[in-house]
Amino acid sequence: MKSFDTSLYLVTDRSGMGDCEFESKIRSAVEGGCTMVQLREKNINSYLMYQRALSIKKITDEYHIPLIINDRLDIMLAVGADGVHLGQQDIPVKIVRRLIGKDKIIGVSAHCPEEAEKAERDGADYLGVGAIFPTTTKKDIIITPVDVLRKIKETVSVPVVAIGGINQNNINTLKGSHVDGVAVISAIMKSKDPKSSAVALKASVFLL
Repeated sequence: MKSFDTSLYLVTDRSGMGDCEFESKIRSAVEGGCTMVQLREKNINSYLMYQRALSIKKITDEYHIPLIINDRLDIMLAVGADGVHLGQQDIPVKIVRRLIGKDKIIGVSAHCPEEAEKAERDGADYLGVGAIFPTTTKKDIIITPVDVLRKIKETVSVPVVAIGGINQNNINTLKGSHVDGVAVISAIMKSKDPKSSAVALKASVFLL
């Protein structure tokens, strides 16, 4: 798989949920229009991460959308996920590309045009840019202003996805940035109605 749609990109957050609720929220979000899912787990062992990835992959396979694994190249390979998302401190993109081949998706976090350009040169398929707004799902965040987001979009040719604290109340702030999509966490994972939240967010994305 290399063709993909970044318009509404769900990044998971399992905090405070059991497995059934977690999987139910992801399924509802996908039914509401999420076009990609990134499994992001920072504080569990490899076996649990592997099992969780297998469970989520059943959902993404059913709806024919990509499953991306955050950071964990080993888990991505073990479950046959569609790609991996890398931070600036992770294994270099060039090395990952050599290991996984040309048909898998590599996403890279970028915070400035220089990082974005390097990631694209090294083989990234899309960029996650942010945090655009304050967020509780990641520590020690650095806010990326919308004008920097816009500059990155003008600088690279790969899809650019805005991330960080984005919700229905502030998404219109991104108008004019011409981003290819938004990545959301709490706006869907903490929603009592993930499907409706996804529907509303996706409608807003097309106005950016």
